[in-house]
Amino acid sequence: MTMATRIYVPCDTTALSLGADDVATLIERHARELGVDITLVRNGSRGLFWLEPLVEVDTGTGRVAYGPVEPEDVAGLVEAGMLEARPEHEKYLGNIEDHPYLKRQQRLTFARIGLTDPLSIDDYRSHAGFDGLEKALNLEPQGIVEEVKASGLRGRGGAAFPTGIKWQTVHDEPWQQQKYIVCNADEGDSGTFADRLVMECDPFMLIEGMTIAGLAVGATRGFIYLRSEYPVAHRILDEAIRRAEADGYLGEDVRGSGRAFHLEVRLAAGAYICGEETSMLESLEGKRGLVRAKPPLPAIKGLFGQPTVVNNVLSFAAVPFILSRGGQAYADYGMGKSRGTLPIQLAGNIRRGGLIELAFGVTLRDILEDFGGGTFSGRPMKAVQVGGPLMAYMPESQWDTPMDYEAFAALGAGIGHGGVVAFDDTVDMGEQARFAMEFCTVESCGKCTPCRIGSVRGVEVIDRIRAGENTDANLVLLEDLCETMVDGSLCAMGGMTPFPVQSVMKHFPDDLTA
Repeated sequence: MTMATRIYVPCDTTALSLGADDVATLIERHARELGVDITLVRNGSRGLFWLEPLVEVDTGTGRVAYGPVEPEDVAGLVEAGMLEARPEHEKYLGNIEDHPYLKRQQRLTFARIGLTDPLSIDDYRSHAGFDGLEKALNLEPQGIVEEVKASGLRGRGGAAFPTGIKWQTVHDEPWQQQKYIVCNADEGDSGTFADRLVMECDPFMLIEGMTIAGLAVGATRGFIYLRSEYPVAHRILDEAIRRAEADGYLGEDVRGSGRAFHLEVRLAAGAYICGEETSMLESLEGKRGLVRAKPPLPAIKGLFGQPTVVNNVLSFAAVPFILSRGGQAYADYGMGKSRGTLPIQLAGNIRRGGLIELAFGVTLRDILEDFGGGTFSGRPMKAVQVGGPLMAYMPESQWDTPMDYEAFAALGAGIGHGGVVAFDDTVDMGEQARFAMEFCTVESCGKCTPCRIGSVRGVEVIDRIRAGENTDANLVLLEDLCETMVDGSLCAMGGMTPFPVQSVMKHFPDDLTA
């Protein structure tokens, strides 16, 4: 009896938006009409977004890919022998594992995406899934924390605080308290989608990482605070949690250990400010998303006033590898105090947009040219914003900087969540500076004056500068305003909004005064 050919069509949001469901339906229809026995697997995306929908055919010795496959391409591809993985078509890409975009990466966190059915626990286990949890169950809680410390993992959400130190603080709080694990999945930065890819393409990895965190600090309850604009991730996470509970990976008795961990998804409030950890905790408690003053830190008084680990999706997603392979294996990647790998998201005016995972230390120029392939428009690149809408715009003179938290901070820039948004030479950087202030006026929680009022005044001052009104005096006023917001704001919303504005004033002054 011959085995059915396995054909993979991604099911993540990006592929779906480009017609992946129609492509899958048409492949099944053509196979049925030809009497060809196939098994269609809806896998996760590999992150090569400019090739989506990417269709893969399992040859038994590797997976051959075709892409981008639009619904109108399917008939021609089937006729050219796609179901037998033949190369007689212009969209034939060969063995996808050999593609330079993938081959040059160091995928630790994203090793499984694109390979597996996201909702198959058997698939997950066959690719080292839950190995980290099994090891964690055989360690004392302090032993788990020590592995995370040894890895050098820092918060991948943007603040870059050492994860092991945060866990140690919660671990050291009295065990008789209810402790919580909260995953900040309110991914709102421009040009970022790595969290979404974890949740849509490898959700058990997030579940495993959060469960390990629970074991490490003595927390029995966890919440994923999910961006409300991610319905596909919501559906997949809910089903993954249900299956993990059914197989004993969540619940009152995790894998027969006698230790409990319960996990649920809560939809976010649709506000950018709720990505700030204390505002998120307020929202989780059913309140308006207002920033809390710190101290006390969430690690001591967090959700419902209890000790709480708050980490980003990518931070938790790195934990299974660290426990499975050891903290040192993770720390062997990277440079300086930036250890391990960084999921980098290429977006904006870029020819090859998508997700790449590389060890810290690669230069921004290598990312933009070797992976991104330059601008989508073909015009010269003018500026790059790394780390979201609150980070600096970087001119070409800074693109040889290695991706390293300290190296970027020395330039007044930041890596943030790893989003890289490119702009060609048609961009008006003065308009981008104005957008930064306007963004803050819309998204500020309003609790502190520098952010609430400063951003409104910032828009007004930039408008006067751009209109040529008393330009020199208004430039001085704008600089003073930026310094006040940086030094006086309660959280990073107001404290970092000036960074893109200041970078435009420094590196693109002619655009601001034009």
